[in-house]
Amino acid sequence: MADFNDVLNGVCKALTIIFARGTTESGNVGESVGPFFISAIQNELGAANVAAQGVSAPAYAADIPGFLQGGSPTGSVEMAQLVAQTVTQCPQTQIVLSGYSQGGQLVHNAAAMLTAKQIGAISSAVIFGDPDNGTAVANVPASKTLVVCHPTDNICQHGDLILPAHLDYEMDVPNAAKFVANAATIASTK
Repeated sequence: MADFNDVLNGVCKALTIIFARGTTESGNVGESVGPFFISAIQNELGAANVAAQGVSAPAYAADIPGFLQGGSPTGSVEMAQLVAQTVTQCPQTQIVLSGYSQGGQLVHNAAAMLTAKQIGAISSAVIFGDPDNGTAVANVPASKTLVVCHPTDNICQHGDLILPAHLDYEMDVPNAAKFVANAATIASTK
């Protein structure tokens, strides 16, 4: 189980990842994609440059009813509030909005709630196994957005079957981390 709470702890670094885990995952960034993605970005840019924050319970329970509602409404608000808090307490940071599975729904929902100033702080949006695949992330330019969906992932086809293709996004983490590093305008310290 992994929990990342840099935003809640007032940590400011050049890049801040706000990550929403998939349905039924434990910790506030889950265990299948989130911790590996955060670590890979830290490896790309240097850990001294990268803060991370998960979207936590009770606001985001990462449960099946939330998925069926198009992403937990309270979790979506919490993700947007974490962006707002990050922009206020760390005005120079660049933000990565990211999520896996239902967490991707939260990215879509939260992005639609952000102000122009908050959107201006987003350096990239990355979604793994996106239930809203094919729908743009509101307000975030396509050039700053990466959606990773495997061809046989039923969740990415707007279904509700969890097949093996939905459970192996860890393999896509290195390329996604490179995308984040390229989208960010900070120098690596690794």
